[in-house]
Amino acid sequence: MHDALTRAGRALRGALLAALALLFLVPFYLLVRNGLASEADITAPTWTFFPREVHWSNLAEVFSDPDLPLARALLNSTLIAVATTLGTVVLASMAGYGLARIPYRHASTVFYAILGTLMVPAAVTFVPSFVLVSTLGWISSLRGLVIPTLFSAFACFVFRQSFLGFPRELEDAARVDGLGYWRTYWRIVVPNARPVFAAVGTIVFIGAWNSFLWPLVIGQDQSAWTVQVALSTFTTAQNLSLHKLFVAAGVSIVPLLVVFLLLQRYIVAGVERSGIDD
Repeated sequence: MHDALTRAGRALRGALLAALALLFLVPFYLLVRNGLASEADITAPTWTFFPREVHWSNLAEVFSDPDLPLARALLNSTLIAVATTLGTVVLASMAGYGLARIPYRHASTVFYAILGTLMVPAAVTFVPSFVLVSTLGWISSLRGLVIPTLFSAFACFVFRQSFLGFPRELEDAARVDGLGYWRTYWRIVVPNARPVFAAVGTIVFIGAWNSFLWPLVIGQDQSAWTVQVALSTFTTAQNLSLHKLFVAAGVSIVPLLVVFLLLQRYIVAGVERSGIDD
C-alpha cells in the first residue's frame, strides 16, 4: 500500500512538473510561431498551431529594417551587459570580502547602510543620477549607461554572506606564506568561489540586458539604443508589424537563454554557498 502511494505521488508530481514546464514554454512557442508567420496568420480569426506557410525571410527583414537598428542594439546591449556584469562582480566581491574578513570598527554599520539602500525606491535616485550623468557629458555614451549601475547592494550582500562561510584555514595558510588581504582575495578566495561569482554574474547580466528605463533616458541617440529600447519602438510605431515584433523579441532573448543554460547549475550552488538563510 505504501509503495503504491509513493508511486502515485511521484506520478502526480511528474505530471504537475510537466504541466508547469509546458505552461512556461508557451511564450517561447508564441515567439517562434508568430515570428515565422505572416501578418494574416497572426491576426486570423481561427488559430492554427503553426502557420500555414513559414516565412524565414522575416528574420532577414527585421535586420535590414533601417528604422530598427537591431544589430547595433544587440551589440550595445552585449557591451553594456558584459561591462556591467564584470564591474559589478568585481566591486561587489571586493566590498563583500572587505566587510566579511578585514577587521574594521564600523564594518557592521557600513554593511547595514548598504542594505538600507535596498529600501530606497529607484525613482528617488533616478533624477539626481540623470542630472549627474548629464553634467558629466555622458549622455548617449557607454560610460553613462554602465558606470551609474555598477553599485549593487544585493550583490554585495550575497558576496559577504558567502565569504563569511569561506574556510579561514585557507586564508591563514596564505598569510603564513606572506600574502596580504589583497593577494589572498585574488589568489585564494576568487578561484575557490567561482559558483558564487557565476551565480551573481548571471543575475546581474540578465538584469542589465533587460534594463529599459535607464537606457531609454540616457541612450538618446539611435546609435546608443539597447535592444529593449529598440523593441519599444514597435509599440509607438504608427504601423505595427507584428511579425517583426515577434522576431525581434525572439532574437533578443537568445543571449539570455545561452547564458542561463551555460551557468544555471552555478545559480543554485551559489545561493547555497551564500548563506542567505543563515
